[in-house]
Amino acid sequence: MNLVVVGDTLLDVDLVGTVSRVCPEAPAPVLDLTSRHHRPGGAGLAALLAARDGTDVTLVTAIAGDEAGHRLRAELDHVNLVAGPAEAATAVKSRLRCHGQSLARIDEGAPGPAPRASEAMLEAVREAGAVLVSDYGRGLARDTRLRELLGQRASQVPVVWDPHPRGPDPVPGAAMVTPNAAEADVSGGGVIAAHRAAGRLRRRWSAEAVAVTLGEGGAVLDQGGLPLMVPAPAVTVADSCGAGDRFAVTVATMLLAGATAAGAVTAAVRTAAHFLADGGVSGAGAENVSAVDTGCALRVADQVRARGGTVVATGGCFDLLHAGHTRTLAAARSLGDCLIVCMNSDDSARRLKGPGRPINRESERAELLESLSCVDAVAVFDEDTPESVVGALRPDIWVKGEDHRVEELPEAALLRSWGGCAVTVPYHPGRSTTRLAAALADAG
Repeated sequence: MNLVVVGDTLLDVDLVGTVSRVCPEAPAPVLDLTSRHHRPGGAGLAALLAARDGTDVTLVTAIAGDEAGHRLRAELDHVNLVAGPAEAATAVKSRLRCHGQSLARIDEGAPGPAPRASEAMLEAVREAGAVLVSDYGRGLARDTRLRELLGQRASQVPVVWDPHPRGPDPVPGAAMVTPNAAEADVSGGGVIAAHRAAGRLRRRWSAEAVAVTLGEGGAVLDQGGLPLMVPAPAVTVADSCGAGDRFAVTVATMLLAGATAAGAVTAAVRTAAHFLADGGVSGAGAENVSAVDTGCALRVADQVRARGGTVVATGGCFDLLHAGHTRTLAAARSLGDCLIVCMNSDDSARRLKGPGRPINRESERAELLESLSCVDAVAVFDEDTPESVVGALRPDIWVKGEDHRVEELPEAALLRSWGGCAVTVPYHPGRSTTRLAAALADAG
């Protein structure tokens, strides 16, 4: 079963540099360019994200024969591509970026004649196990033959429609439509307004479900009954670009796998949040986007150091979270300006604790840790000890409970090598995961 992404593909360019002075002719920062990165945008980004998730994906789009179009084809080299011709110039969006922030964006490629779907493009849609329409307002979603076919396919396979203000309405019968707050006209209206808009749009579009995304507010799903409000995890976001694509791709792949609408939206909210915490589109070059990837923790550490703050880190399995853990974590956080938890992976914990452990999977353990206000990021390591991840993070302070001797910690010497130190905080006897697990076993 394959996912077919249909829509307008753009070329995104990041012009990355440093700013150390202001232009003498105007109060504008001067960007000293250090690197230039190209990647697919629009439907191309959606297809790329799906492919890097391991999904069997085909991108159905139209690409011009200009220089930017040739660059797009090269960037989509690892995606199964069915591309018809486009008469209009390729849309190029160039962002000037410094320290993870966008300073300005330059758009090129004015809209021209709408592309037409070729027979090869239509055939790819006929063979889809699920379809994601990624509409970026360039006209492909208006093609009459394509719309007729999408309407037919909507009664046979999940069709997810990610709309655009300049695009047409979704075809009737779509499994889910995913407008953001602005597209649903509920900006600043909150959950109640989003719920009303979702219901109104679901009826107007004759869709099975509508999920209105609210950025850091999560998403509201309407299927005709009680609404489902899915809150988003609290993450640090420097740039929200690409979040909508990440959300829609997750919904489509989850529905392709047989998930319910509620399950798909719940997974999509969390995936989109961590996609942004891990750098968003700027981190999309990584082979895998992980909710607990070290990249997120590295960014937190770098941001704190950049403003002169103190980076604190600690480590452990944190299998069954208990009061001893939370007291230690709160004490560690009080020593600096951020706390990064280096957590043993499932394999690492199993080697350390023995068969039957960990009781909770690493994704669940990380989620619990991330929910604590004293934890700023989680970095999972697969080795037996955390020296590798500690070396990458280079914290100023490494914290353990006072049941450990600093001179016995291999991390202590590592911290000293860059001027940091390892310390202990009060230990709370009688509280341990092993004891709690035994008590639960006896109770069962």
